Amino acid sequence: MPLVALAIAQFVMVLDQSAMNVSISALVADFDTTVTTIQAVITLYCLVMAMFMLTGGKIGDIIGRRRAFVVGLVVYAVGSATTALAPSVVVLALGWSVLEGLGAALVLPAMVALIAGNFEGSARKVAYAVIGGVAGAGIAVGPILGGWATTEYTWRIIFAGEVLLVALILVMTPRVVDAVTSGPAPRLDLVGTVLSATGLGLVVLGVLQSSSWGWVRPKEDSPLTPFGFSLTVFVIGLGGVLLWAFSVWQRHREQWGRDPLVHLALLGIAPLRSGLVGLFSQNLILMGVFFTIPLYLQLVIGLDALDTGLKMLPVSITMFLASAAGSRLSARFPIRSIVRAGLVVAMVAIVMLMATIEPELNDAGFAWSMAVLGVGMGLIVSQLGNVVQSSVDTSGRGEAGGLQYTGQQLGSSIGVALLGAIVLSGLTSSFVSHVSDDERISSEVADQVGVAVGSGIDFVSADQIEAAARKAGLDAPTTEAIVDDYESAQLQALKAGLLAAAFLALASLAFTRDLPHVMSQPPVETAAGGP
Repeated sequence: MPLVALAIAQFVMVLDQSAMNVSISALVADFDTTVTTIQAVITLYCLVMAMFMLTGGKIGDIIGRRRAFVVGLVVYAVGSATTALAPSVVVLALGWSVLEGLGAALVLPAMVALIAGNFEGSARKVAYAVIGGVAGAGIAVGPILGGWATTEYTWRIIFAGEVLLVALILVMTPRVVDAVTSGPAPRLDLVGTVLSATGLGLVVLGVLQSSSWGWVRPKEDSPLTPFGFSLTVFVIGLGGVLLWAFSVWQRHREQWGRDPLVHLALLGIAPLRSGLVGLFSQNLILMGVFFTIPLYLQLVIGLDALDTGLKMLPVSITMFLASAAGSRLSARFPIRSIVRAGLVVAMVAIVMLMATIEPELNDAGFAWSMAVLGVGMGLIVSQLGNVVQSSVDTSGRGEAGGLQYTGQQLGSSIGVALLGAIVLSGLTSSFVSHVSDDERISSEVADQVGVAVGSGIDFVSADQIEAAARKAGLDAPTTEAIVDDYESAQLQALKAGLLAAAFLALASLAFTRDLPHVMSQPPVETAAGGP
């Protein structure tokens, strides 16, 4: 019963995120907004979790993991209900991004610690593999359920259903044994909370806005251009400074004998550190691809939400199967080898996906590519949760859980923001380049297009571009040429985003060196979370 309760909680935490990726077009239409705005809402959801995950883990240490689990579920349910009734994008962001994000920041670290506290030895390894498999199942069901609900009824059903699932979990929660820590309860580091949350928020904000502000060279509509450079550089830089200040403050807290938000000595444990980087990379790649692919299926190919979910089903099925098989694989192969194999398989799958990004969908090639991607992601996620938690003893599991989900959600938020920025920036530059090189389009019209989209263009369907060209009074041949150029730019921009994901998977291999390379790894004993 404890595993069932925790597994359903994991399912709920990933359900709406995967479901809403196939509903981007419906959200744009329902709220009369843009893809860029919905990208920001999705990013904010992941970012709020990343910003407050360490705090959520520490609160679990203070009030008890099961109590934090329950409080987080209640906050999450309130956010789901608010989202289901949201009349505007602002309320959508409040319910989904803020309230659900804060609830998840309490639930997820507590859930990891509760798994470790309710299971021992090989049973714990199986439990983590089951949780990884359930996460895969949530990703599997999400696109289908979201697509069906959006196409047949409304995406709001997903959030209403989550309220009922949370109620079911709360009924079963008394069967979960609380994971308690010895000694007095720690005190919450409020200064550390502000520094870490603000620093992470600014870094992701800079990445998210890079498509509008420019990376280094400012775009025309940039609000500020300090010293002639893009605001992106300074926002990300300020975030980095605040994170450095956070690390200094944490060391001072320890020197003064006060409880830090997180014991930075945990990051000195090589397997834990490598596991965190692996989880960050896995979520960055997966969520970046999951944001990019629906744009192709819906705004290029023209599929509805349900068909989009069906096309994405192979990745979900194979991710679930590979995650579920993870505990058996780790008994036969070193964890490091399994994770490296997962990254290589994911990189190959993304390259395969790039080959399928064409004006007409290659059904078989696309399905195989998504299936292979799911295998790679499943191999990675099945191992790293156990690596992180097995690297510390009972006293460090709350903080380790906070670090684990901070890494995951930071990866998700940066994945959506970074790959989204690459796609949108690539769309603008490719479109302007194609139009200026097209002999069918006069230099005067090309200049007008360059001025109109110079500060950035939203990812819309070709039909909307055609309607805009006709509204501008362009003749039929010129309109046709502009639409052709925009369709070519769409494909090139999507391939650029996927290529970036492939390079990220390749670069992640360099950080797997410290993963366990034997069949079993005993926990590292710690004191108050330190080595």
